[in-house]
Amino acid sequence: MLHIGCHLSNSKGYLHMGEEALSIGGDTFAFFTRNPRGGSAKPIDPADAKALMDLMERNGFAKIVAHAPYTLNLCSDREEAREFARNTMADDLARMEYTPGNYYNFHPGSHMKQGPEVAIEMISDALNGMLAKDMTTTVLLETMAGKGTEVGRSFEELAEIIDRVELKERMGVCLDTCHVYDAGYDIVNDLDSVVDRFDSVVGLGRLKAVHINDSKNPFCSHKDRHEKIGQGSIGLDAFSRIVNHPAFRDKPFILETPQEDMAGYAREISMLRGCVRD
Repeated sequence: MLHIGCHLSNSKGYLHMGEEALSIGGDTFAFFTRNPRGGSAKPIDPADAKALMDLMERNGFAKIVAHAPYTLNLCSDREEAREFARNTMADDLARMEYTPGNYYNFHPGSHMKQGPEVAIEMISDALNGMLAKDMTTTVLLETMAGKGTEVGRSFEELAEIIDRVELKERMGVCLDTCHVYDAGYDIVNDLDSVVDRFDSVVGLGRLKAVHINDSKNPFCSHKDRHEKIGQGSIGLDAFSRIVNHPAFRDKPFILETPQEDMAGYAREISMLRGCVRD
């Protein structure tokens, strides 16, 4: 079964997001924990969060994927920026316990010319300071396209971060199809080899979720510009292979494609479900 949804706005609360996901044929979704550019988060209504969890159970939802703000950078060259990122993520992880057992995804950050090794140490140190044995959330590192000084452009960089985290059982990876293709992993012509590489470097047990997006740019461009499914350089045939691959079949797929309205996501969900082979 294909578990698929899209990014939804949390402006009207948790239950509304679950109902909106159902309305477009989804059985999972992603949402920003707060404004994607940072800032304070609105208070959580525990009854609203509980209502979402009940709806998810009744409708067979996969795990949902919360997304940290884009502005967080645990490996910034400025201490005040690193402190802001640590404080925000710690607050987000506390808030995630209102919807226990789900995923919290974040971009590893940009090393700002300090070098990836310095950044990897900063990121893992920060995670060691905020992960706890009694938390129920799994924190996901997102695969990145490699633009500028981004960390996470290779499976090896993600593995290095996880290797330095003490509570490894609380760590996973969210694979973004646009990002890995732009980073130089050929999921169009050699998907099996990419999966094997991920397994040998990171381990398929760490793969928890997939951001499913086409790319506006060609292979290995390091650009990170998402396109609608089937309208970019990855193409629908490749996505059909991805949603049917045994490494991905049971994972929540999250669309982050550029759409004018929710009807666009509904069309893509229907199209990708139509690609699934029993």
